[in-house]
Amino acid sequence: MTRVLTEFGMGTSLRRGDYTEAARRGISDALWHNSINMAELFGFDKSDMHILVEVGVQRPEAVDTEALLGIFPYGKPEIRVVAGGLDIPRPDGDGNATVIANVALSVSFAMEQAND
Repeated sequence: MTRVLTEFGMGTSLRRGDYTEAARRGISDALWHNSINMAELFGFDKSDMHILVEVGVQRPEAVDTEALLGIFPYGKPEIRVVAGGLDIPRPDGDGNATVIANVALSVSFAMEQAND
């Protein structure tokens, strides 16, 4: 596999402390930064894209990765959740923190496939 693109995003859950929602917003942020037609540029179909998504949040176990797969209209996404991001306690002390998720999204292709 050859990585041809990496994009970054950030997402938040401001009031509910929802790690999956923060991750979803971060993935969407990373996806919509990019309007490059990578697949066509290298002679691939969009379904050939291998998409590695790395999500950093303070509570990785609280992210529902299956729910995030539906964001991708094509390609082969793989989602990895790691410790990272940031939780900011709310001033009213209600127990829900503002959650910030950081996302790195990398697109790769099996380049030898295009050269055969």
